[in-house]
Formats: sequence, structure tokens, C-alpha cells
Amino acid sequence: MSWGEALGRLGGAQKTAKGVSLYSRFVNRPAGRFLAAGSYVTGLTPNQVTLVSAVFSFAGIAAVAVAPPTWWTGALVWLALAVGFAFDSADGQLARLRGGGSPAGEWLDHVVDCAKTTVLHTAVLVAFHRHPGHFGTGADVLLLVPLVFLTASTVTFFGGLLTEQLKRRVPAPGGPAPAPSTLRAVALLPVDHGVFCLVFLLLGGGPLFLWGYGLLGAAAVLYLPLFLAKWFRELNRPAAPPAPGPRPAPAR
Repeated sequence: MSWGEALGRLGGAQKTAKGVSLYSRFVNRPAGRFLAAGSYVTGLTPNQVTLVSAVFSFAGIAAVAVAPPTWWTGALVWLALAVGFAFDSADGQLARLRGGGSPAGEWLDHVVDCAKTTVLHTAVLVAFHRHPGHFGTGADVLLLVPLVFLTASTVTFFGGLLTEQLKRRVPAPGGPAPAPSTLRAVALLPVDHGVFCLVFLLLGGGPLFLWGYGLLGAAAVLYLPLFLAKWFRELNRPAAPPAPGPRPAPAR
């Protein structure tokens, strides 16, 4: 199969756009589709693509912690994180193109995502501690910003993942799936990982980065109870009645 044929087949193997922000829908997923097609042609497996995603992501994270916080560093960090995020989309698309993923592949993908989320905010905390004059984080209370952001992100990640797994046991309501909401897609932008990656372009700006990072952290905290309430309602809904069928014959 050629790259063009693989790309065409991937167009019909996409997840639903419901609950997906505009960035993931129109930027990250299309980028991942191109990468998945290229990975298929070159013979990469979904697990190998997941590891490529990890290499890019953790290279950017390491730069946040150890490199000087300049504008050039910020641009390289953003590029590494954005490419890693695109490959994170590509591994699932490649798995569907190859006929479906495996439990081990899904496990690896989620473990890498969890580690990426945890270590990225930890790297920001290290940067704030190492360069207080640059970021304006001389007050110890400002070091709590990455910790609060990390807590909200971790609970959101775990809650969403657990909800996805448990919903497989809950009968889905009948009828066609609702069309994705553009308003919801816009509202989800502040908590999209791709938008979060963009804030590192402000790394050289010091206080500008602190403000941008802090605002996204505040959004994560504000959205968390909304997500938790929504997921709880979805899992707590009454089970759908069994489908009607022929009655069993009376015992003789």
C-alpha cells in the first residue's frame, strides 16, 4: 500500500469528533494522520510510534528543566512537544489502519501519556526554582502553581481514562450519535494539550510565561469539577432495558 492509499484509508478510520477541541480536531488529528500513513509505509508498529512520541515529548520536557529559558529554547520545546503530540495521535490511527490495536499497546500509550503529563509540570517547577529572577517566581507561593496544575491535570487524565473504560460496561442509549458541538470544541481549547504546548513559546518572556501557564492552570482547575460531574452522570445513568425478543416457550 502506498502512502497516498494509506492516507485515504485513514480518512475513514477516524474517531468521533464529539468532545474534541478544535485544535485536536483540525490540527493534531490531521497531522497524526499524515504521520500514521508514513509510519505504515515505513513498517513501524503502533508501539514504535508511541515510543517515537515519547522521545520527542521527553526531549522537550528535559529542555524545560535544564536549558536556559530563552525564546529559542521555548520554540524548540514547543516544536518537540507538538511533534510528540502528533505522534501520540498517529499511534492509534496506525493501529486502526492495521486492523486494531492490542491491550498492551493501549497500556503503553496511556502510561507514556501519564508520565508526560506528570514530568512536564515537574519540569516547569524545576525551571521556576532554578530561574526565579527570570520568571518572577521569587515568592515561594508561586511554586505552588505547577503543583496545583499537575494535580488538576492528573485527576482529569485519570478520571477521563477510567470513565472511558467503565462506559464500556454501561449500555449506550439508542439512536444516532449527536453531531459534535462547535461551541464545545471552542470551550475545550484551554484544556487541550496542543494549546498547552503553545504556551512554551513564551518561555523567554519570563513573567509572560508565568501568566500564560497560570491562566491555563486556572482553566484546568475550573474545568475539573465540570468534567467530574459530567462523567459521574454518564456512569450513573439507568441501564438501558433489554431489547425485546421472543418469549420462551412455557414449560410442559
